[in-house]
Amino acid sequence: MGIKLQNAVNLYMEGIRDGNAKEAVTKYSGAFYKQHSTGVKDGKEGFIEFFEEFVKRNPKREIDIVRTIEDGQYVFVHVLQSLNDGESQWVTADFFDTDEDDRIIEHWDVISEYSPMTPSGHTSIDGETIINDISKTDKNKQLVKNMINDVLFGKNPDRIDDYISNEAYIQHNKQVPDGLENFKVLIMAKNKPLIYDEIVLLVGQGNFVATLCKASKEGKSYAQVDVFRIENDKIVEHWDNAEPVPPKEEWKNSGKF
Repeated sequence: MGIKLQNAVNLYMEGIRDGNAKEAVTKYSGAFYKQHSTGVKDGKEGFIEFFEEFVKRNPKREIDIVRTIEDGQYVFVHVLQSLNDGESQWVTADFFDTDEDDRIIEHWDVISEYSPMTPSGHTSIDGETIINDISKTDKNKQLVKNMINDVLFGKNPDRIDDYISNEAYIQHNKQVPDGLENFKVLIMAKNKPLIYDEIVLLVGQGNFVATLCKASKEGKSYAQVDVFRIENDKIVEHWDNAEPVPPKEEWKNSGKF
């Protein structure tokens, strides 16, 4: 684990799980900390203010960092949070930018409620975690970028078979069963629920690629994170989080993106 990724993990575990927000953000962030979680103010002071109250509201905090990606200046963590003996459970997908000293300077997140059972018997965060095929990082990032442009943006949806395996496609979305054919039904529908508009971030390491996209649903803006696992040049597993973007007057910073 590189230093920048370790800093992000430590910020999570020491600052949030262990309840030491001030100490953690001081140690692991840079000169300025830009925040895109709309309920949190910019800066170290914003982090401290939000999470000191969060700790009071949630005295019992279990945090499991399930997947990580380190890609140049960016890192990504895929996290399960269980609060107050499982009273609430959340999957958080977090991207961090870092400075030349590997300290955190910017943060984006998308949070969704944890699902213990998908239509095919998975959970919203279980599955493969091991990173391999490091030499294919750039190739896999391009594969995912092309798939989003062609399939999710709707430029060439008929090319879906070029990107997603028809032999094994494991789906962790709580509403969609495994298999390419089931995903085709969703993505080819005229009234598909989510419209992808723009790729904001795309990071990868070996066989894993994570993206943050601007999206819309029924005319409302959404932040969408997708995590893909690639094997033999095809996407074989998928996790996702979606979160509505609140009205601008509710933001405490410059916004979700």
